[in-house]
Amino acid sequence: MSLDNSEKKSLKRIGHHLSPVVIIAQKGLTENVIGEIDRALRQHELIKVKIVSDSKADRKAVSDEICTRLDATCIQSIGHIVLLYKKARQADPRLSNISRHKSSD
Repeated sequence: MSLDNSEKKSLKRIGHHLSPVVIIAQKGLTENVIGEIDRALRQHELIKVKIVSDSKADRKAVSDEICTRLDATCIQSIGHIVLLYKKARQADPRLSNISRHKSSD
């Protein structure tokens, strides 16, 4: 998915106040973790994931694998936190971080 700079900026603004919903630690990126990230993206569209690793290259590799496997977009990566976005086919306005933010404007 290709987003222009203004769309990314808007998503970063929404994601700023979010807390990580999934933490990837010692066991790494298991099928259960992928499933949980997929569920969170389908419900919320925009989520933060914490990747616990000392290596920046390892964090990047995990982030890239998530995006590839789930057809998601990495909006931002700062330290151990990545902000991921995947547009829902039909967003639930009660759960979607995007819809909830737009309705509060």
